[in-house]
Amino acid sequence: MSEPPIIEVEKLSKRFGAIEALRETSFTVAEGEIFGLIGHNGAGKTTCLRILSTLLSPSGGRASVCGFDVAKEPEQVRRVISYLPEEAGAYQHLSGWEFLEFMASFYTQGARERGEMVEEAAAICDLGERLGDSVKTYSKGMLRRILLARTLMVRPRVAILDEPTSGLDVLQSIKIREIIKEYSKQGTTVLLSSHNMLEVEYLCDRVALIYQGRVLVEGAPGELKEKWGKANLEEVFREVSTHG
Repeated sequence: MSEPPIIEVEKLSKRFGAIEALRETSFTVAEGEIFGLIGHNGAGKTTCLRILSTLLSPSGGRASVCGFDVAKEPEQVRRVISYLPEEAGAYQHLSGWEFLEFMASFYTQGARERGEMVEEAAAICDLGERLGDSVKTYSKGMLRRILLARTLMVRPRVAILDEPTSGLDVLQSIKIREIIKEYSKQGTTVLLSSHNMLEVEYLCDRVALIYQGRVLVEGAPGELKEKWGKANLEEVFREVSTHG
């Protein structure tokens, strides 16, 4: 008997006035997977992640994380997820160490446990001596790395990452992909969004291609490329978004 999905999205819809950001979107994510929502900017990816993170309420349909309904049981959902928004920031007046210690204090009971969590975060972001500097002096790449460390240091059952490599150069993006893969191997299920389809092709176990608020296809990157006879996911996306 197969295990139930750790994330289940069924005919999820979201309206903002006359704008329909999500249109009966459905997909599932198995425990331990790295699953990617792929689509252009404005496709509905962030809206979907915000609903799953309990920051938005759906207009229709349902979604659950670890068996908890995101609309009816938001507190339980928040206990099992860690969310990294695309435009996340950190407290500018704190040093890197101070920021990590402050965030760890919400998840730990004592100084020893907090110290262990902060050390893990330091290893994730790999900023070395720069952790002693003010966050306001960090480059975008450095800030993204410390924010990813803040997200993963709590070892959530589910990490929800919105455009985790947004604005980063090639080497920084590779580093973050390696970190995500490592935590997935250690048991964290990862749901991420990206408009960079070539990057996600190498990172994700399975993907859902979303276009104008609707999931067009879902599956492993290799399976989708083979089914449509294309060399990469960008070409698959162009095919399915044009012809359905």
